Amino acid sequence: MEMQTQTIKMMIKNIDEIFEIVLEIGASDIVLTPGVPPAAWIAGRMRLIGTEPVKPSDIEEIFFPLLTDEQSKRLNEYGDIDFAVGKRGKGRFRINIHRQRGTIGAALRYIPHQIPDFEQLRLPKRIIDFAKLPHGLVLVTGGAACGKSTTLAAVIQYMNQHYNYHIVTLEDPIEYIFRHEKSIIEQREIGVDVPSFASALRHIVRQRPDVVLIGEMRDLETISAVLTAAETGHLILATLHTSTAVQTIDRIIDVFPAEQQGQVRIQLSNTLRGVICQKLFHDRLTGGLIPAAEIMIATPAIQRAIRDKETHLIGGMIETGKNMGMQRMDESILQLARAGHISPEEAIINAEDQEKMIRALTA
Repeated sequence: MEMQTQTIKMMIKNIDEIFEIVLEIGASDIVLTPGVPPAAWIAGRMRLIGTEPVKPSDIEEIFFPLLTDEQSKRLNEYGDIDFAVGKRGKGRFRINIHRQRGTIGAALRYIPHQIPDFEQLRLPKRIIDFAKLPHGLVLVTGGAACGKSTTLAAVIQYMNQHYNYHIVTLEDPIEYIFRHEKSIIEQREIGVDVPSFASALRHIVRQRPDVVLIGEMRDLETISAVLTAAETGHLILATLHTSTAVQTIDRIIDVFPAEQQGQVRIQLSNTLRGVICQKLFHDRLTGGLIPAAEIMIATPAIQRAIRDKETHLIGGMIETGKNMGMQRMDESILQLARAGHISPEEAIINAEDQEKMIRALTA
């Protein structure tokens, strides 16, 4: 979807006008890179907006006034900074400003002010059951821009509407803004309200939460703190950048030194309740986005496989657990292809087992 250069030149003056662009064209992401026109992602596909190249001064004029003194210092020291801004009635942007080739670039993710529900997200209904768990660890995983944060927001909002909980979120930065309904929800931003995920988790028990959301398990210290918190009787929800349930389990274990991995396997087998892995595809039928999802439920057999170093068996256990609502990512992708939502070629490219996908599509 192209827009006139004159319009973009006018709109790029401030953050409010970028909100107008996003709402007008239905973009999920905007990237501003000096020397080329703004790029927008619409239904998962990138399009250049207009023809006027972005100048470094444009980016500085838009974003530098939004930074606190501390954020400016961190940008100068580390070369990038993550933060969020919102506009009443229009939503929020999660923003990354970064240095590249001696200039400044910016990437913005649009977060709607209204939290979508499971039906709008077109996710498997089995995921709702994770919101009903009393305790344990539930992980939502996938690559960048696959909808992890939105899925977790839908889970939290379901709890908010149905249960009298105290929910604490730890985010970097805060994305969706929750309003208290049946639950009380406290949202703490890393770098603003607390220095780190691990630091916040060390003191979380004193805040008497029923549910804790961790924006990202990004390092050993955070993962260790998450496992410990999950052992204390809370329901912990977190994200990780992995593409399958088995890879998720192995990634958590492998981040620890070899001498600690036996204990970590025991911790994980005792606390893990489920893994949801996501991929987003452009829907050929509607023009929007549609998810494929792998769902693993931590049955006693899967818990034993984690504990006994037999995670290679878990894929087969997911396949045979369909009656419990489990499914492999490739099965979900295959269903999308057979229904015409994605092309057979796209299904094959994204399959973990491409040969098996080819056979299934030609059967």
